[in-house]
Amino acid sequence: MPKRCGWVKMNNPLYVAYHDEEWGRPLHDDQALFELLCMETYQAGLSWETVLNKRQAFRESFHGYHLQRVAEMTDEELESLLDNPAIIRNRAKIFATRANAQAFLQVQKEFGSFDAYLWSFVNGKTIVNDVPDYRQAPAKTALSEKLAKDLKKRGFKFTGPVAVLSYLQAAGLVNDHENDCEWKNGG
Repeated sequence: MPKRCGWVKMNNPLYVAYHDEEWGRPLHDDQALFELLCMETYQAGLSWETVLNKRQAFRESFHGYHLQRVAEMTDEELESLLDNPAIIRNRAKIFATRANAQAFLQVQKEFGSFDAYLWSFVNGKTIVNDVPDYRQAPAKTALSEKLAKDLKKRGFKFTGPVAVLSYLQAAGLVNDHENDCEWKNGG
């Protein structure tokens, strides 16, 4: 069996697939970056496993994360999602999805793409960290604090420094795979 990061829940195939196929791989597609940002915002106060297990239902609820459609969702549409047991029914997080879509579109307008904006924080290159054990990795960094502050200024919600670091790791801007994980150098 391949050696994976210690945080991977081996009894959940969604978790294993997420680690092996997504987490830490440099992501440059704006729609995928938006979906991942939304997932990180849903996770606040919850386990990542909970979010992964509800991922497909969130996709369906938010029109496949089509930015314009999410940005134009009405209060009534968002309120109706509170009746959907297949998603995390937190009013603030549901409404934040629309606010974040609107802010995301503004960033695209200003920078040409969210990808260009986001990757400018790391000069277009993944930061590879020395991580002997995931439990020793910081919950936030100077980079995640800087990006979180800028996102907040731009109107993003639920994007504090801890959520932002998770986002940077997941989107491959920061490689925090454990040193002995087979995916540290691309899997």
